Amino acid sequence: MQGYSDRYDAALVLAARAHRDQLRKGTDIPYVVHAFHVSAILLRYGYGEDVTIAGLLHDVVEDQGIALSRIESDFGPTVAEMVRALSEKKMEDGEARPWEARKRELLAQIRHAGPQTAAVKAADTLHNSRRMAADLRREGPRIWRLFSRGPEQSLWYYERVLDIVREHLGTHPLVDELADAVQDLELAIAESSGA
Repeated sequence: MQGYSDRYDAALVLAARAHRDQLRKGTDIPYVVHAFHVSAILLRYGYGEDVTIAGLLHDVVEDQGIALSRIESDFGPTVAEMVRALSEKKMEDGEARPWEARKRELLAQIRHAGPQTAAVKAADTLHNSRRMAADLRREGPRIWRLFSRGPEQSLWYYERVLDIVREHLGTHPLVDELADAVQDLELAIAESSGA
């Protein structure tokens, strides 16, 4: 991918605007920093423009209500399909859906998507698990009050993501980095619980 394109710039702007009022859980860090990290990880591993744009936009439908049709019209069907596969359906009939149901559905979506979508999810999970491990080491187990589920369920979910990513990407170095991050999170959980 070239160093700059109008299309990538438009995705940066959309991500920044969509997430402008959102912060990372328990911090004053703008949420869009996460989207930038996901895209940067994908760029570092040599993924092309569609994948890195999907990395920037992976949460705009799920968290900010941006229409998938807008993603498709602005960035094409490949990006839109990746974002769709990476988006949870959080509400149904005006009610919040259970965490377990949402996560199992998302895992199935990623399993049935292609390797490019798995790479975006790998970068997303890599950044989230690294941040969670760092937060645990800095703040201790009180971080769990910010999340829908505790350490066991969170680790279960990240391990399942790793399994699916490995199915799609095999021995890709991104898989190795994600495996290291999930293992480090498991260690941070054990350290913070005194085990």
